[in-house]
Amino acid sequence: MEPHRYWLLSTGLATCLCCNALADEPSAPALLDRIVVSATKLAAREATGSVHLIDAAQLEEHASGDINRVLRQVPGLNIVEEDGFGIRPNIGIRGSGTDRNAKIAVLEDGVPIAPAPYAAPSAYYFPRIARMSAVEVSKGPAAIKYGPQTVAGAIGLSSAPIPGAPGAGPGGRLDLYSGEYGTLRGRAQAGGWIELGGARDLGFSVETLQEKSDGFKRLDSGGDTGFRIEDYVAKLALRSIGSEGRGQSLELKLQHSTEDSDETYLGLTRDDFRASPYRRYRASQLDQIGVTHALGQLTHRIDFSERIDLTTMAYHTQTERAWYKLNDVRNAANTAYQSLTNILGNPAAYPVEYAALIGEPGSASAAGALRVRNNQREYYAAGLQSVLGLRFVTGGLDHELELSARWHRDEEDRFQHDDRYQMLDGVMVLSAAGVPGSQDNRVGEAKAWAFYVRDTIRAGGWTLTPGLRYETIALTQLNWGTTDPTRSGNPVPARSTVEAFMPGLGVTRAIGESLQLVAGLHRGFVSPAPGSTVDPEQSWNYELGLRHDGIRADFEAMAFLVDYENLIGSCTASTGGGCTIGDQYDAGKVRVHGLEFTAQYDAGLALGLPVSIPLSASYTWTEGEFRTSFASDFSEWGNVTRGDALPYVPGHQLTIGAGVVGSAWRLHLMASYVSAARARAGSGAIPLGERVDARTLLDLSGEFDLTPAMSLFASVQNLGNEVYNVALRPAGWRPGAPRTMLAGVRLRF
Repeated sequence: MEPHRYWLLSTGLATCLCCNALADEPSAPALLDRIVVSATKLAAREATGSVHLIDAAQLEEHASGDINRVLRQVPGLNIVEEDGFGIRPNIGIRGSGTDRNAKIAVLEDGVPIAPAPYAAPSAYYFPRIARMSAVEVSKGPAAIKYGPQTVAGAIGLSSAPIPGAPGAGPGGRLDLYSGEYGTLRGRAQAGGWIELGGARDLGFSVETLQEKSDGFKRLDSGGDTGFRIEDYVAKLALRSIGSEGRGQSLELKLQHSTEDSDETYLGLTRDDFRASPYRRYRASQLDQIGVTHALGQLTHRIDFSERIDLTTMAYHTQTERAWYKLNDVRNAANTAYQSLTNILGNPAAYPVEYAALIGEPGSASAAGALRVRNNQREYYAAGLQSVLGLRFVTGGLDHELELSARWHRDEEDRFQHDDRYQMLDGVMVLSAAGVPGSQDNRVGEAKAWAFYVRDTIRAGGWTLTPGLRYETIALTQLNWGTTDPTRSGNPVPARSTVEAFMPGLGVTRAIGESLQLVAGLHRGFVSPAPGSTVDPEQSWNYELGLRHDGIRADFEAMAFLVDYENLIGSCTASTGGGCTIGDQYDAGKVRVHGLEFTAQYDAGLALGLPVSIPLSASYTWTEGEFRTSFASDFSEWGNVTRGDALPYVPGHQLTIGAGVVGSAWRLHLMASYVSAARARAGSGAIPLGERVDARTLLDLSGEFDLTPAMSLFASVQNLGNEVYNVALRPAGWRPGAPRTMLAGVRLRF
């Protein structure tokens, strides 16, 4: 079925369900309670598993536009920075792998938000954290609620709700910030609820986020290295209020965003990084990515009674992106192209190729020496999901049962070509233009049915949450090859079907009034890509911990073990290439274990002071190792010996927060430490050429209320101006963002 026809069908079906239900006039429920694990912090603390919720107040403390810095507050995450702005994060959970978030489920308001979550889960689009009202991180058995990736967990983002309440009039916000490196950020939202009579309310909201920066890197040839983003969201909602706990809501959400970034995969040699970490070579002067993303979502919830509710959601996303970037350099013998990773890793061995990257004025490379690839891709995803909630009692046991079904279809269309340039007197001059589709010309598609059942059973001080997820996925790849750019011939097909049963069980046991023992296990699963011949990624995941929820302080300590039967590695340009892009590799058995700890304490409340002094800490210790020996072309693995450590998994991570909050002012400091990590699998001391720096970063922010509706805000990111490399991928050493100051005004009405 064509995507637009599916969207019309799913939207029409949901609308019919909604219209029939709205005639019953029942109360206004929380629309997405069945879609997320923890709609509130209280729910997160009571979850039978490791669930963390960062709410709107926490997000506003530092007003960061970088999701990487926000997530440092959550233990158990492995984060690889890339651009310094958090536009394309690389997030893993409990050693799952970080490349483009491909091993975790990322959702916005319950919708899988990767451009093609099944066919191509690498997220070249990620929602901007600056317009979100909450972030939920779910690990352990809570992961089976989502999918298809359940090995690690899920990150759920909640967009700003419609402001105000019925009868209160319209409301909204306006945030305006400016800062160093030509940084500007503006966010505006307006909306409210209108009483229609007959116990019905109509809500609406319009919102925009505008961001830009000239960038903190410096091109040798001059020019911007920043980005420009425009993001728009509109919501229209209808809800009814009735008697006996009955109610329903219908909400339409439309979102559209564009991004234009002067971003590159080209890093620096180690010596050049040490001399000038924010430098960019002239060979990246044409590198640029453009992304357009659109979403339509229709969500309906009806409470038939206090014990029965149904949530139905239809969604469609469309993403287009073209990343025009340097791919490789022709060798001195003019017989083959040399990878950027090899050149930057050993420039002395490739002096001609390195000189072409530098492009010193007065020099000239061979004609066509620089190959620039237009990675042009289009994606769509569409789905329809329903979740039925039932509350009942059997034999003294309280049950809250969830039954869910989801139909999903997505597609990735690759239509790429290479252009060849000569570096001439520091300027890249076109030598030969490529034919669109002549480098990669294929379509990957996935169709999936997903079902899960989960029962929350409460008896005395016990809570048990058994659950089961089932997925059946049909994968198809159609490859026209590089000699048929018009797609006039018959493509080479590759088809496969994957099925998976994923059970899980979470348990909590109350110990007194404030302590809980928490335990869980679940089956982890990641589907292979269309056209791949590798086995699915599967594991058994275990966690055991203790949780304390007190008046002045709370904490959670959790031990975890992820026992992989098979780990998948995917060759992508973002991991550095060196292999055929799209190929996948089996690593066999892998084991990851560790400890997570998080705590909050209000010293001001405990000491009876007139100000609040919130203190927080988040710590993660992780060890991951391969349990088999093998050889691969995957750049992050290479030749692996049993016992080698996983790449990009730091052993220690610690984030400490401290604040002082008065009646009309707030001051917050966050310190984040990440130990060194290896960029390639190995054992023993990390070689300097494969070492990702340890770092300690300080972020400071403050806010002062001029009136109840207006405040001044200022922040300093990386207060100590620490210089560090975030990764050695895709090619060469890459810097984290330097000290950056931001200031502005916040208005609420």
